[in-house]
Amino acid sequence: MNHSPAHDAWHQADIAIIGGGLVGASLGAALAPMMQRHGTSVAVIEAAPLPEDLETPWQPSFDARASAISLGSSHHFDSLGLWEAMAERATPIRCIHVSEQGRLGVTRLRAEEFGDTAMGHVIPNAWMGRVLHRRLQTLPLDWYCPARVEAIEATDNGHRMQLSSGERLEAGLTVLADGGRSGLKERLGIDSHEASYEQVAVIATVEVDRAHQGMAYERFSPSGPIALLPLAGQRMELVWTFEAGAEQAALALSEADFLAKLQATFGDRAGRFRRIGKRYTYPLSLVTASESIRPGLAVMGNAAHALHPVAGQGFNLALRGVMDLVGAIEAGRVEGVAPGAKATLDDFEARRRNDRDNVIRFSDGLVRLFGRDHPLLSHARAAGLMGLNLVGPLRRTLGRRAMGLER
Repeated sequence: MNHSPAHDAWHQADIAIIGGGLVGASLGAALAPMMQRHGTSVAVIEAAPLPEDLETPWQPSFDARASAISLGSSHHFDSLGLWEAMAERATPIRCIHVSEQGRLGVTRLRAEEFGDTAMGHVIPNAWMGRVLHRRLQTLPLDWYCPARVEAIEATDNGHRMQLSSGERLEAGLTVLADGGRSGLKERLGIDSHEASYEQVAVIATVEVDRAHQGMAYERFSPSGPIALLPLAGQRMELVWTFEAGAEQAALALSEADFLAKLQATFGDRAGRFRRIGKRYTYPLSLVTASESIRPGLAVMGNAAHALHPVAGQGFNLALRGVMDLVGAIEAGRVEGVAPGAKATLDDFEARRRNDRDNVIRFSDGLVRLFGRDHPLLSHARAAGLMGLNLVGPLRRTLGRRAMGLER
């Protein structure tokens, strides 16, 4: 990995990735064949300092955040030569258990029904980041870090950027993968449509008194959805959704009282909760960028779409976007078309449109269906959950979508 080049007039890159997090780093890794075969020059701009040592023994804390990686995403990482390393810390999801508090309807989706040993995996974010950044160290990247884009303007051939580190960079294709927090979209005149769910997610690691056996739970309660994802040992990642403001009372509870409230809401299906780590919160909204492409520009990851975590689709959708962008760039290379050309980015948008729109509708629909407390809807939901256990095509569609195999 090449660190920031010496200051001079303008540095050049075929592709500049703004944001070196999970999405930006995945894109950098996926561009490796083009760097090697075509000499494609890639720059990564990241505001946070890089870890000084990626080789020391990895010691995850009890509170380590994790992500659900669909089976389809593991296949993508395998195609990049990364899955073997990621799998060292991956916990398989062998079954997904879906229920609603106070109703009899339950759906169980098992991996063996779909001819596999796992429907997906749960991986600590820190470990995914470590694996990705180890790969980036082996690539001929220009790495601007720590640095922020202080000014950006479109040109006939892409974009020019002024960095906080003093460097100036020109790129034929600029990829916004900064999570949408930098304000760059707004500076470029790209609006975001935000629809608040008026909910807040409380996230924590919990320990249960028995082996989870790879079971993931999605339970819908009057206060909001509760998800439990399997982690190493007898730990699980908790995502508990509250109406905005109601989370404060839960956060104020002692560990024992919080676990008791969780037990009463979730029940005993996962066992007894006996320990919880630090509790984190974040507000939930559906955020979509008004534009995902322009000549010389692509918007990806949370900068393009931030979803409710109820269906666990956010990062998986972003990773499919990474692979589709690389596919469009490769196809353009064959035709002699530049990565930032309008034709290349129109191809990328055509590859993404149906998948993106379907996942947004699916995730948003789940939230709105299970987020409304109405007697008739409650009975319909219960009947639907029971029906899913009986109707093969519906089960297969839901299962394949959860596995990232259905677009």
